[in-house]
Amino acid sequence: MTTIIPISEMTTTNPSEPAPRPRGCTFTETDWRTLAPFWYPVAFSHEITSKPYAATLLDVRVVVYRLSDGSLAAARDICYHRGVPLSLGHVEGDEIICKYHGLRYDRDGRCTCIPAHPNGSISPKLRLDVFAVTEQYGLVWVRLVDDGPRPFPVLEEWGSSDYLNVLPDSVTINAAAGRQVEGFLDVSHFAFVHAESFGEADNPVVPDYPVTKTAAGFIADYVSTVSNYSHEYKHLNPPGFLWRRRFEVYLPFNAKLTVFFPEGGQLQILNAASPVSARKTRLFVPVCRNFDKDAPLQTTLDFNHQVFAEDIAIVEQQFPEDLPIDLHAEAHFGADRSSIAYRKGLAALGLGQNYTT
Repeated sequence: MTTIIPISEMTTTNPSEPAPRPRGCTFTETDWRTLAPFWYPVAFSHEITSKPYAATLLDVRVVVYRLSDGSLAAARDICYHRGVPLSLGHVEGDEIICKYHGLRYDRDGRCTCIPAHPNGSISPKLRLDVFAVTEQYGLVWVRLVDDGPRPFPVLEEWGSSDYLNVLPDSVTINAAAGRQVEGFLDVSHFAFVHAESFGEADNPVVPDYPVTKTAAGFIADYVSTVSNYSHEYKHLNPPGFLWRRRFEVYLPFNAKLTVFFPEGGQLQILNAASPVSARKTRLFVPVCRNFDKDAPLQTTLDFNHQVFAEDIAIVEQQFPEDLPIDLHAEAHFGADRSSIAYRKGLAALGLGQNYTT
């Protein structure tokens, strides 16, 4: 697997013009145009059938559906005839059909038939805004602006026979995607926020750790004595074992965590935060592990839910609600290396200095 996903051949209605920013957008003009070219998950693969599926990404209403050959199509969820959502319609073969007047659109967004006037000319305005779409890790990913290749999160272990793949339910978070991702990267809150799951209240010290810049973002490699086992299984934690947690960040809102367990075990967690709006996030978390592959899946799902619920309880209360990019806006200490690198990375993308998603 490579770090770049091939770009779909689908393009917007008129590639020579900038994509329209949605009405009532909760992002600034600059932030929206900075974020729109990246890939974000909007659904699980199993959710997408020939029945159109409605999602929202960066305040844009999107419809995703599966064509007769099994491939995917994605477009702005609107028929430009009378403004009805295409997600109310249905798919026949390679065409999506509007519920209101039966207008048919092919996979490239061209209107092919107006039932009321089958032999009449078709206005060029009757063409969908189509988006690039792909499937990876059991998820469907969409990008709203196709401006060339963009880094895509790498989870090579997904699909490997050596690893068990787990796909928990998504979670809707009433908070900014940037706040959620920064919390996922934070290592100094384990003893406090996660004291009921895996954290150790008597072990709050954060050892020094390096942060290395990459083409897609950065890597933070953290080693400590804090176990990643649930408290229920602390007996599996060898005395003196050093737990390594490797965070690989793919800007703006994806981060892969690898936890190195005893006896060569590895746990892979992809934190894929999809910004529904500036302050609402849908979180997808594909998980892989090469140990305890015969253990009940529900145990993993329950533990995953507990840990993220502990985080969400904090993230939804943070103020300001948006993540400050200006490093002088909030105080920092040594353990915040990953947070500082993350904010610098978002700033380098061109996001606003006061705050962003």
